[in-house]
Amino acid sequence: MSAEPLTLGTAGHIDHGKTALVQALTGVNTDRLAEERERGISIELGYTSLTLPAGRRVSVIDVPGHERFVRTMVAGATGIDLYLMVVAADDGVMPQTREHAAILAALDVRRGVVAVTKCDLADPAEAIGEAAELLPDAEVVPVSVRRGEGLEALLEAIERVATTIESRALSGGSAVLHVDRSFTIRGAGTVVTGTLWSGTLGRGDAVQILPAGLAARVRGVQIHDERVARARAGQRVAVNLVGLRRDEVTRGSVLAAQDAGLTPTYVLDAALDLGPDPPEHGDRVQVHHGTRESPARLAWLGGPFWQLRLEQPLVAARGERLVVRQIAPPDTLGGGVVLDPAARRHGPGREALARLEAMSRGEDPQAGTPGGTRDSQQQVPRVRPPAELSASQLKLERRLKDAGIEPPLDSELDAADLAALREAGRAVRVSRSLHYHPDVLADVERRVIALAMRQGGPITLAEVRDELGSSRKFAQALLEHLDSERVTIRRGEERFVRSRVRRDTP
Repeated sequence: MSAEPLTLGTAGHIDHGKTALVQALTGVNTDRLAEERERGISIELGYTSLTLPAGRRVSVIDVPGHERFVRTMVAGATGIDLYLMVVAADDGVMPQTREHAAILAALDVRRGVVAVTKCDLADPAEAIGEAAELLPDAEVVPVSVRRGEGLEALLEAIERVATTIESRALSGGSAVLHVDRSFTIRGAGTVVTGTLWSGTLGRGDAVQILPAGLAARVRGVQIHDERVARARAGQRVAVNLVGLRRDEVTRGSVLAAQDAGLTPTYVLDAALDLGPDPPEHGDRVQVHHGTRESPARLAWLGGPFWQLRLEQPLVAARGERLVVRQIAPPDTLGGGVVLDPAARRHGPGREALARLEAMSRGEDPQAGTPGGTRDSQQQVPRVRPPAELSASQLKLERRLKDAGIEPPLDSELDAADLAALREAGRAVRVSRSLHYHPDVLADVERRVIALAMRQGGPITLAEVRDELGSSRKFAQALLEHLDSERVTIRRGEERFVRSRVRRDTP
């Protein structure tokens, strides 16, 4: 059995017993703040280590379960290799159980164990069934912390999962650590903690702090309060830094080796899965990467590809994961993979789309096409191909195609089938409540361009409505779609077909 470093993260709804379970397994109460112990809830991330039955030691991050602290949960979950989802027998699966599961999926943390707690208070059968439905690939273990029942079986289940996971310590690379806590120790100076994502760290190493661009040196390294000569990726690490004040490095800072090749960015291209009812082009969302977060505008590039135009810089590499959350009301929409961490601002286009499709397959096409990266990064995981469409999905596709210019509202359609069509590229979201078949949109684009060329100048909404033979509502939605696709540009009440489109039109 491999004994390479791994990090386990808890997940689950508030008051389902995550911290009590961790204490029962490790002997450590990870609620270190007085306020946490007084209120009986976790507010900040907690840390400890867990020894598995065969002697392997793994790091543990205990996250808060309250909906107000989801941002803190994401910051902790970004560094984990496997999860321990906690569901109370007397409550079952609750809203934060589902949102934490969505965050784990967005981060591609697919393996873990479910502990159904408080089995001394209620029959766990219903909660076990709900947990198995939510996380069908996870082993579910009923436990009672109060009675000490099921704890050995839970440890054995965690160990079985741990043996199937390859430690990031085997992947090599330069040292990168996303800081989740920063503090000062008298006589030692500034200390930061985090999960080491890649590489190794040891005394004397020169590092940089991003995005601030500050330089520092490592004075010492500890793993769970034990001083070590060198820490390896996959471990929870405390790093004593020389040359920095406490206020110069905070949660969200990235500690990286000088040769890590990371630079802060305000524009990312990514392959995202934003659920069955995704936001629209131009919507403002919250983007989480590592322990940093930033508001961003979404720009749809076609298919699963989006550009994120950030208000604060992130420090990301190609192939790393993102979580995307709705700002108000706060909720997790989904997430995905960074394809181009240093993209130039661009819109949709055939060249850009072809390049992103190649990158999503793990290829590394030459830079220089629209949105091209300035330098190559790590290989991107392959994006899963869409599943074959079912009979009901094919029927819905035919309905959209036959409806032509005036399709039914989304509220009249099966949401799951519509999402499958969109994933397969056979339905395109045009507004918050309308989807069109791509063949219909291609015909609309051709007719609008032809109208503009016949007139030799601008076109109006009324003229497009008459050309298409549709109502004003549908004509307006289609024109706004053509604006977002950079086919037309609006100036006042008129639209002009862009010059590049005219040049490309035979």
